[in-house]
Amino acid sequence: MVLFELSALGLSGDRPNIVFIVIDDMGWSDLGCYGNQVVETPRIDQLASEGVRFTDFYAAGAVCSPTRCAIQSGQNQARIGITDFIPGHWRPFERVITPRPRGALPTEIFTIAEALRATGYSTGYIGKWHLGNDARYQPDRQGYEVSQVINGPHLPGRYRVQGRSAIQPEADQYRTDFEAQLSIDFIKKSQRESKPFFLMLSPYAVHIPLAAMSDKVKKYREKSKAMNRKLPHPVYAAMIEHCDEMVGKIVDAIDECGLTQKTMIVFTSDNGGLIRRYDYQKGIDDIVSDLSPLKGEKGSLHEGGVRVPLIIKYPPMARSGMTCSEPGISYDFYPTFVDVAGSPLPENQIIDGQSLLPLVSEPTSKLDRQSLFWHYPHYHHDRPASSIRERNWKLIEYLDGSGDLELYDLSKDIGERKNLADIKQGRVTDLRQKLRQFRLEVVAAMPMPNPAYDSGRSDDWWNSRTNKPIASAARKRFPATEFDSSNNK
Repeated sequence: MVLFELSALGLSGDRPNIVFIVIDDMGWSDLGCYGNQVVETPRIDQLASEGVRFTDFYAAGAVCSPTRCAIQSGQNQARIGITDFIPGHWRPFERVITPRPRGALPTEIFTIAEALRATGYSTGYIGKWHLGNDARYQPDRQGYEVSQVINGPHLPGRYRVQGRSAIQPEADQYRTDFEAQLSIDFIKKSQRESKPFFLMLSPYAVHIPLAAMSDKVKKYREKSKAMNRKLPHPVYAAMIEHCDEMVGKIVDAIDECGLTQKTMIVFTSDNGGLIRRYDYQKGIDDIVSDLSPLKGEKGSLHEGGVRVPLIIKYPPMARSGMTCSEPGISYDFYPTFVDVAGSPLPENQIIDGQSLLPLVSEPTSKLDRQSLFWHYPHYHHDRPASSIRERNWKLIEYLDGSGDLELYDLSKDIGERKNLADIKQGRVTDLRQKLRQFRLEVVAAMPMPNPAYDSGRSDDWWNSRTNKPIASAARKRFPATEFDSSNNK
């Protein structure tokens, strides 16, 4: 990879800071700047108006752990074997036996934090990790000097900082507000030490269980009624606004510290959004969001499962209010951050990604790459599958023994409504061969025929932690949780 010369950016000897915000389960159309007409996201929309908004950016995985693996390693996660959320769940009586995901990010991987730390960066991680539960695999063992992993759901009193922390949440502090506070503390501390910093902030929002502060929920309940809209769910909409406020607080802190001109702010999601929330154990099953015009949701390889927002604000390079339609993917972040920092890429580690800096400086340009690949050999919100996008063409190959293929021209059919596999057989043959070659190159784990297949029990889910079936008898509609801070004072 050819690195940009820092002197050409007016930053010679003064390396930029990087703030990398990865929202959990945020859909491509959840934000105002991506067309959402209900949820209010003024701070994120402002970030887009001051930077570059990517229309065709993708999460490397259809669920969280694979994408997080790709971000930390710069590799397609199939190389490492983290192809499902850790530890995953499974269907023991389905047509095929699906591979178990690797249980942690290997410590021999030279992470993006290690690459930046080696050249003098302060490195910090705040929020959800989900790349291994054991202490040996936490962020502080993967290159992050400051590691403040937070476990638990969103409401005050229900989450905690893993290990010791000088800052503890206030009694009525919503989780994203606390994550913003930790982030601002890290930024100010790095500024006092006069060191460039890399901060990865990974809030649990907007992941289920749905929970938000009551004032926001009330606002969206009234707004939805006035607009005669059922979606998004008022609590889900409120959670998105919580994220927007978190981003605003961090942007304001960067500005107050006088760091705006020398800080790259990157905002994205770890996978597509969730349309239907369900918890078989608690009997929850209802619709919470609308990802239209995209098809599918988190856990599938259709566009709704992997196409995500990406906004990059970097004043020395990014022209305000620009959009970029060149496809990119999560493992591009590693070479991008290394590029902007002027750090070297690791010599002994494959990097599948490409730097996005050429697109930040010239959004109409193209990367020297034709294809993006996904491998999700698991049952989740769809069947096991692999997929490839080559420019406007996208092929999905199901790996459940059905032989099903789907081909779409995304330039004309972003909603993947018209399967062209029977019409464009030559295109299918070509893309399928490239997909197979990719799987061979990365030694992708594949499903196998299941001798215990039982059509009557094929929908049974089992928990990989307990190795026991998940209760699924009751499917009732339950209200989402909301929190009234006045009750906690």
